[in-house]
Amino acid sequence: MHVLWIYLLLFFTACGDKEPDTTEAIEVVFFNAEIYTVNENQPWAEAFLVEDGVIKFVGTDGEVKNEASSNAEMIDMEGLLIIPGIHDVHLHPLEAASNNFQFILDDQVEDAEEYATNLETALAENPGTGWLLGWGFDLEILLEATRNPKEILDELSPDRPVGIMELTSHSIWANSKALELMGISNDSENPIGGIIMRDELGEPNGLLMDNAGNILIDLALPVTAESKQNDYEGLIEFALPELAKHGITSLCDARTYWKRDHHETWKKIANEGNLTARVNLGLWAYPNEEDNDQLNVIKGLYENNPNSLLKINQIKLYSDGIVHNTTCAMHDNYMLDYFGEMTNNGLNYFTEERIAQYITELEPIGFDFHIHAIGNRGVHESLNAIEQGGSNNGRHRLTHVEYVDEQDMERFAELNVTADAQVAGDFTNPEHWHDFDFLIGAAVNNNVVPIKSLTEAGARVTLSSDWDVSELNPFIGMQNALTRNPQNIGLEQVIKAYTLNAAYVMRQEELVGSIQVGKEADFIVLDQNIFEIEPTQVAQTKVLETYLKGELIYER
Repeated sequence: MHVLWIYLLLFFTACGDKEPDTTEAIEVVFFNAEIYTVNENQPWAEAFLVEDGVIKFVGTDGEVKNEASSNAEMIDMEGLLIIPGIHDVHLHPLEAASNNFQFILDDQVEDAEEYATNLETALAENPGTGWLLGWGFDLEILLEATRNPKEILDELSPDRPVGIMELTSHSIWANSKALELMGISNDSENPIGGIIMRDELGEPNGLLMDNAGNILIDLALPVTAESKQNDYEGLIEFALPELAKHGITSLCDARTYWKRDHHETWKKIANEGNLTARVNLGLWAYPNEEDNDQLNVIKGLYENNPNSLLKINQIKLYSDGIVHNTTCAMHDNYMLDYFGEMTNNGLNYFTEERIAQYITELEPIGFDFHIHAIGNRGVHESLNAIEQGGSNNGRHRLTHVEYVDEQDMERFAELNVTADAQVAGDFTNPEHWHDFDFLIGAAVNNNVVPIKSLTEAGARVTLSSDWDVSELNPFIGMQNALTRNPQNIGLEQVIKAYTLNAAYVMRQEELVGSIQVGKEADFIVLDQNIFEIEPTQVAQTKVLETYLKGELIYER
């Protein structure tokens, strides 16, 4: 298939030594296509005209060719399906790509002791006395270990601090040296939003749940020239190309750690002109920071230059944790006790009152909130906080929304709160809904991630990946959203969730999100028409080409 940049190269080469006429607009016609526009006034088209990256006309092949000038470039799309560029409004590209984590554990082990082989290799391949950081243990395997988890690491690394992040990022496995550097002892209290797990004698056992683990990573990853270079190279060499490969032209970094200078790394790439996507950063709200100091820092980081692909205009905070380590906030107590407490209905990183305070302070600056809320209590309290602290100007969203009470369904639309869901992971499919009945009972597991119920209640729904917790490929999420009966939605709704609805969340629905006159030409070309195949085949779809502002940024 012809590509735009080849045409331009040939054009300017033909000009020889003459200066090109830069005053003449460059027109390109994409024709002979099946174009699903996500414009309700013109859902389908055959062709569109792009001039200097902006869509000037959409219609039939004949109509568009009549609108084009005689020297317009003509690109035959050979009957392929074109849809708007994908928006992924919840993913972690910098964390997924950076080499600041030095190793990944084998995900096929069945016993905690089997991790030793990986750890021995990691220690040998990363010599030194500084922190050794890894990723990928299964919490349930460690909870079932016959030995104290800390002892397994201590045997391999008694003098060097080791911290390993769980598959979901919601707990850390640490050795004694790491706990010592953190100042954790038998007398240490649990931090806000976290749990220091203990053995039967009350000693820390090496498992740090939720924010207790985050504190370890903050200590282990101070800002250095090396850490920033690892982040930079990870984004440039892996994450951004991978996003383009999957048709993602807009994204929200869902956890931008400003203490680690993550925002500075994104800004460097943007300033160099190397961004190949529109990016909104969600500045991380640290639960253990003093509020006034943190709010003042965050206010100073706000950036919303309309001419830049990069915006710093969102806040990411957690209301609660996750279900399988009994930290997501539920109305009722969990049926098992992991933490030695008399009762446990989950925890709060940020309470309802504190979330409301942050919204009151930061929404007038221009920040929208991206709130992690998994449990039914977490969802309820987060909606309360938005109702208390927000205004009609906010475009806030709750992400994950795994457990939503019936009485809270309509509140999303009433408060203009977007429900952001991730269904790419197998664990969100109906056959796995009752995996955690032993923790929270069967009744609340009948409608996990209720995207159909939320849609029917009038909520704006977006679908995202949470990469690298789940697969980045949006067509896996699309297929699951289509097939996860009884909580499935239609194909038009699915595509809108990945495009125009998500563009609204990013405050760019007037700019992109549909193939429409006056909008910039962000679009993707697919190898099969997902409107003409079985829903169970959608995940096999491949992106052939990805365009940003009319420029080809990926070709398969």
